[in-house]
Amino acid sequence: MVNSRVESSSVAVTGGGSAMRSCAGCGSRISDRFLLFSMERYWHTRCLKCSCCHAQLGEIGTSCYSKGGMILCRNDYIRLFGHSGACSACGQSIPANEMVMKAHSSVYHLKCFTCATCRNRLVPGDRFHYVNGTIFCEHDRPGGALLSSHLTNTLLPDQKVC
Repeated sequence: MVNSRVESSSVAVTGGGSAMRSCAGCGSRISDRFLLFSMERYWHTRCLKCSCCHAQLGEIGTSCYSKGGMILCRNDYIRLFGHSGACSACGQSIPANEMVMKAHSSVYHLKCFTCATCRNRLVPGDRFHYVNGTIFCEHDRPGGALLSSHLTNTLLPDQKVC
């Protein structure tokens, strides 16, 4: 999947060759026998790392993801942004610089993070219940009694979620 907000890029291992190349990660000259080419830039194999788990991406697969200035492995991209990078409520793409609300593995636009019953928008600090993928405010919780598994929501800028 490649677009202006989310970029999935292949990680190609190539021989160093005779051309002088600078690493996109550290800025130093690459004189290693092997180097990586990803996102239209060259990298030392040790420098192309996931922004969250710091795994060396050339060692764990042949693809990486870029969103919000972060370079991510597949697992961290899915953990942070879901499978599609889209809002779980409206299905529209979430821009990389937009603040989001997150419940379990679902991510929402701020305007879409609303109670399924009363449609009131929930804001940071509000208590809510997440039942079978549905959000309920504290007043409209199913069954009327306080659920022991209630959550508190968190406002996360997607570039600081690690």
